[in-house]
Amino acid sequence: MADCAETIRELEAFLDSELAPEVRAGIQAHLGGCNDCLQAFDFHAELRTVISEKCRNDEMPAGLMSRIELCFNEDFDGDGDIG
Repeated sequence: MADCAETIRELEAFLDSELAPEVRAGIQAHLGGCNDCLQAFDFHAELRTVISEKCRNDEMPAGLMSRIELCFNEDFDGDGDIG
């Protein structure tokens, strides 16, 4: 069973269904018994919904994607390590 730190750390991956089934089951079990983590989960899930709805009809500003890619390229040092 996941603990609070692991649950909070994995919330985004959990919401994206990117976790292995056994990890996902542990997170679900933890959320079922921990009101604090369940509230954090609810907040993250609702925030995603609000952002998705707000951005659905908005056009991406010119150059935004290239600026985002540049940030990732600056953090990647070329040998597989971040930083």
